[in-house]
Amino acid sequence: MTADAEADYDAIVLAGGGARRLGGADKPGVTVGGRTLLDRVLTASRGAHRTIVVGVRRPTARPVTWTRETPPGGGPLAALRAGLRRCGAPVVVVLSADLPFLDDVAVHRLLDALHSGGQEGALLVDADGRDQPLVAAYRTEPLHRELALIAAEHGGLSGLPLRLLTGELDLCRVAAEPLTAYDCDTWEDIVTARARIREHGNVLDEWITSVKDELGIDLEVDTDLLLDLARDAAHGVARPAAPLTTFLVGYAAARAGGDGARAVAEAARRASALAERWAAEAADAGNAEAGNADAGRDGADEREDGRNGSARSDEAGSR
Repeated sequence: MTADAEADYDAIVLAGGGARRLGGADKPGVTVGGRTLLDRVLTASRGAHRTIVVGVRRPTARPVTWTRETPPGGGPLAALRAGLRRCGAPVVVVLSADLPFLDDVAVHRLLDALHSGGQEGALLVDADGRDQPLVAAYRTEPLHRELALIAAEHGGLSGLPLRLLTGELDLCRVAAEPLTAYDCDTWEDIVTARARIREHGNVLDEWITSVKDELGIDLEVDTDLLLDLARDAAHGVARPAAPLTTFLVGYAAARAGGDGARAVAEAARRASALAERWAAEAADAGNAEAGNADAGRDGADEREDGRNGSARSDEAGSR
């Protein structure tokens, strides 16, 4: 998706609800992988021009606009209308705040599906074939229209189900990748999510994303590049050189400014080349030492042979 297309949408994150199956806990504030569920969803929608969170105000890793439905706890349709009133883009991505594995790839797939067709919305469908209307991209005008019609018909939106809205819209459906539509309704779901992100295939990407959010860094990190650099520094210099070198590369890239990803790549390239030169010098030194040792042994052998030869000659002469 192009940058222009990304800037052409707003995001509405629904972060209300009573979380009865969590014993009334503050579900958006529950952490998975050290980050709140809300922050994880905000990261997935970071390409939005504006992000509106409908719910109780709280600290977030990214700047957002806050609003509440009337009355509070009025349900998803009331929350959606409250968020929609703060939107100005022609398209909105609507997300619930309990999706620990949602990523920007899924958001882009929804936007691509919407832009490539003439429908009024594109929603995710989970592995069981169930529609996920709170993981979806909608055109703004049809949402305004249908919400107004539903409110007029029912005397308001409080307590009404989402199917009243989605049943009236022309929608296309996008199959969800594994775990993308996984939501956390119970503590068992939370425990499962926390275990999943620590699996071997996920843990490094999860950790890097968490660190970037914690430090306020909006930068695509080439993990393989930095790992290669760390390996070169550890092998060519010393093991403690690996973390210190990658830190210095990040610092140098920050000072360089401009295109952050390019600055990191250039700093990493130069540091890796330096580490390789260190390794080459160490190898040369090792070869020189080995050569000197061999030469010393050869000289010792020659001297020993000379001593033995003289002894044999003297012995023969005496006889």
